[in-house]
Amino acid sequence: MAEVVLKDVVKTFTLQIGGKPQLVNALKGVSFSVQPGEIVALTGPSGCGKTTALRIIMGLESANGGEVRVAGKHVLGCGHDRGMVFQHAELLPWRSALGNVKFGLEMKGVRGKELTERAESYLELVGLKDSMDRRPHQLSGGMKQRVGIARALAIDPAVLLMDEPFGALDAQTREVLQAELLSIHAKTGKTIIFVTHDLDEAVLLADRVVLMTQGEVQDVVDIDLPRPRGDVVAVRAHEEFVKKRYHIWKALHAHAVPDALH
Repeated sequence: MAEVVLKDVVKTFTLQIGGKPQLVNALKGVSFSVQPGEIVALTGPSGCGKTTALRIIMGLESANGGEVRVAGKHVLGCGHDRGMVFQHAELLPWRSALGNVKFGLEMKGVRGKELTERAESYLELVGLKDSMDRRPHQLSGGMKQRVGIARALAIDPAVLLMDEPFGALDAQTREVLQAELLSIHAKTGKTIIFVTHDLDEAVLLADRVVLMTQGEVQDVVDIDLPRPRGDVVAVRAHEEFVKKRYHIWKALHAHAVPDALH
């Protein structure tokens, strides 16, 4: 578990538009913090900067201004204190599920019996004990994502970052993996930051939802639902769930089409 702090983070890109360079402000002084063991969702319309913020936290991209700290240390690049799960698992096709989970551990220098035991334990954690020897082409989309989650968790990161991890899955598989993530969080207590367009998912999983629009933080919404949230059906019917989902939807809709609500 670790605290994550973004302070006045700025990110700009230069794009060629109509043959002319144009400066794009992807992030305009973004600030928010995530407490140790907390789950925080970043949501907002496409192009609002949420994935850019996540990639900067991971160290895959650098900011043009401001600072990012994880456990009090400035983020200057990728590190084993952070693990990332992408929308598509991006597994190595020539390796088995077990081999893919071993990969991150090998990069960390783990060898021998410990390597196998740790990889197996995390595949078991995500419910793939009986599928360790399957290659990616033998796995369903949901199973691939489970392998991606196990691979990220196996290096024992202080912070787990997830970029729309269930966005490409069918509704039923998505709900199963949402429940699985809640279970993993209950067991590990990891700090988790995830990007999603799905408001139900944001309210169901998160302790707080950071609402972003046009490269800025528009609002931070506390989700006062008790944990554990194992019974997702009951959670969705909870008054707090309904109230906060509507609050976030209204804020997004007001920013997109302000005249429609006035």
